[in-house]
Amino acid sequence: MVAPPDTAPPDDDVLWARSLHYSHSGSPGLIGVSAGVRQGEILAVTGPRGSGKTTLLRCLSGQLVPEQGEVWFNGVPVHTMGALVRERLRRDRFGWIDPEPRLLPELKVWENAALPLLIGGASHRAAKTAACAWLDRLDIGGFARKRPSALTRAECQRVALARALAGEPAVIFADEPTASLHRAERALLMRTLTTAARSHGITVLLATHDEESAAAADRRIALLDGRPAEAAEAVEATEAAEAAEAAGEGSAPAGSTETPEDKAACSLSA
Repeated sequence: MVAPPDTAPPDDDVLWARSLHYSHSGSPGLIGVSAGVRQGEILAVTGPRGSGKTTLLRCLSGQLVPEQGEVWFNGVPVHTMGALVRERLRRDRFGWIDPEPRLLPELKVWENAALPLLIGGASHRAAKTAACAWLDRLDIGGFARKRPSALTRAECQRVALARALAGEPAVIFADEPTASLHRAERALLMRTLTTAARSHGITVLLATHDEESAAAADRRIALLDGRPAEAAEAVEATEAAEAAEAAGEGSAPAGSTETPEDKAACSLSA
């Protein structure tokens, strides 16, 4: 549902967006999408591949600036920020998990988990302490001094989760974080993510097409073809009705035996 233009962001929404539009090289990515998520809430953004889930998360996190619409974080407009301010916001207040762990193979596990803190200027000791604490909480502390190549894919994804959590973010954006995992591994990662988020009051936006992963959320919104699912279905129904009406106008009335040749003859005689 699109909010009226004079509506202010709700006080209890940590993230709030109104009527977002975005296109990829002329192809629609988002069309009039609005969303709000409260502090500590886990919100699943569902829909098939290509429905706009990743684009929505990237707009909400400031990675993309919407062509139309607004994005607010804690009452501050993200869509009007400059690139450097948005980059600082993502570094200091947001965590991100991709479908793939994206660990640097030359770094040890704890260094991968601590990387955002080190880039942000934290001391070596403080970054290592925070990273190792989360690795321990996620039951992979024993791998802290190993390289990513010694870990399974599921363990590497938990390192990526530790990396997202180590900076104590207000919001974690999880973009299909279980896509490359087997069913048991998906369940374990989602249980780990939701437990960590709830125990630390972290808001989570989870993009997923997996029903079991979405079921772990407090609430969900569905996208289809870049629109809210209900809006996309209404558009499809309207287009189908218009197509059916157009087809009816071009056909002969029921019971008529008039042929295209008869129509042409009548036209010539006139």
